[in-house]
Amino acid sequence: MAVKKDYYDELETMTSEAREKYRNEKLAETVSHAYRYAPTAREIFDKAGVKPEQVRTVKDLEKLPVTRKNDLIELQKKHPPYGGLLCVAPEEVDRVFISPGPLYEPIQHADIRWFARAFWAAGFRKGDVVMNTFTYHLSPAGILFHEAIRDCGATAIPMGTGNTEIQVQTMRDLKVTGFVGTPTFLMNVIKRAEELGLKPRTDFALTKAWFTGEMLPTSLRKTFEEDYHINTSQAYAVTEPGGAIAYECPQKSGLHFMDEYVIEIIDPQTGKQLGPGEVGEIVVTPIHNRQWGLIRFGTGDLSSYTTERCPCGRTADRLSGIVGRAGDAVKVRGMFVVGRQAEQVLAGFGTVSRFQLVVTRQEHRDEMTLKLELKDDKADMQELAKGINQKFQDVCRVKPDKIEFVKAGVIPEKAPKIVDERKWT
Repeated sequence: MAVKKDYYDELETMTSEAREKYRNEKLAETVSHAYRYAPTAREIFDKAGVKPEQVRTVKDLEKLPVTRKNDLIELQKKHPPYGGLLCVAPEEVDRVFISPGPLYEPIQHADIRWFARAFWAAGFRKGDVVMNTFTYHLSPAGILFHEAIRDCGATAIPMGTGNTEIQVQTMRDLKVTGFVGTPTFLMNVIKRAEELGLKPRTDFALTKAWFTGEMLPTSLRKTFEEDYHINTSQAYAVTEPGGAIAYECPQKSGLHFMDEYVIEIIDPQTGKQLGPGEVGEIVVTPIHNRQWGLIRFGTGDLSSYTTERCPCGRTADRLSGIVGRAGDAVKVRGMFVVGRQAEQVLAGFGTVSRFQLVVTRQEHRDEMTLKLELKDDKADMQELAKGINQKFQDVCRVKPDKIEFVKAGVIPEKAPKIVDERKWT
């Protein structure tokens, strides 16, 4: 698709009437296709007493239940490997990504337009040299972002995460102008450069950064933009329905909805849609991805939206920042940690009686403390901590920063498995 002026494609500037028509038509096609080819989607419809022809508008989605991450995990256990949601023959699957759970996410002929649109809005163009620090292993972020960066004409460096000294050297040697990753990791790279005696403002060519995977606090954005002269943009992405859901334009006053999805803000208790300005759970239905019959995926993230027109000229509604989680899963350093996963890890250690994960934020970095109550206080705590750390990393792909052994009774019997104490200022 040809790039036009300041917009990646014509979808970004559709009229409200054209967008509603486009969305409803795509939704009706998606629902019919999923019902016909995905056994689990058909089962969900039948159980709700809904026929596919009864879902022709976004409002009609309220007739269907919300499917959440834990539901997908159970479905894939019951109907391996894709939970009965695959709408094409297995041999037609181009790629399979794996997210925590584990969840297997099939991709058929990945269309990266929705990612490219987000990078284009952030100013990525031909001539930019962009360091992509998302992992290229298992998760979809690395390779899909790489292809989208290239679609904008920019040069992509497949850096992945870790080894900040090599990141610093590459950024300087290749005169990197763009960074893709989490805000925490960019700050780590900058601080390491300063420790090595470099001055990022003059020794680096970095002028723009695109973030997803964790929240961008106002204070950290101000540091990047005022202290280091790096223009920042962010996107909201969810792996299960296929990728970036909303993206920021140069106005930085909310994230524009992607037209490859139907996005609802709902009351997580009732499933009913909420209006502009009301805080609720973000629920997503991909309408571009015909091989994945996922309808009404509940992200667990809480937000609101506005229908006010944006001065940038893009006409889609805008998502406000994420204000919390509806369930027991939290995103830590760009990865979701689910209470049931933590429970699965600790079930293998018989001496643990209760646990609680506490997530805080120190110096622009997420910190996770695992509090443990033991049945036997004579256990070798050092060895136990070592084993739990390793297992936690294997299952959740992120490990606690600290394991704290507490006395019996410190963790109440019905205490939440995960407590998020982060404050975003």
